[in-house]
Amino acid sequence: MTFTVGDVIAERTIHLTRESLVRYAGASGDFNPIHYRDDIAESVGLPGVLAHGMLTMGLASSVVLAALDTDAKITEYGVRFTRPIVVDPQSGADVSVLAKVGAVDDTSARIDLTVKHADTTVLVKAQLRVAL
Repeated sequence: MTFTVGDVIAERTIHLTRESLVRYAGASGDFNPIHYRDDIAESVGLPGVLAHGMLTMGLASSVVLAALDTDAKITEYGVRFTRPIVVDPQSGADVSVLAKVGAVDDTSARIDLTVKHADTTVLVKAQLRVAL
């Protein structure tokens, strides 16, 4: 794959449901009740049940991985969490991911991710590096 600064390499919207959160909790072992019980989430001042941060981070990187060649190697990945994703019990939540080439040097390409829920950016400085 050839990387050119400014090129969009992937874009996708992922729909999360409460079932998604339960499945992720089982896979990750993160059974914090703020991820599946409204009463607990609200009791600690949250607006509702939240998607796991690592689930959000994993979904964002999976969009890039699906677009890369199968032998591609990600050498770095980092994000900052800015806003939680509240997952409504009936309508769920849509998370949009846009992956764009931010920089290219002799050894790697930096992919910049824009990750949003309800027109609100939920991850900033979301970047990964792909070895060339």
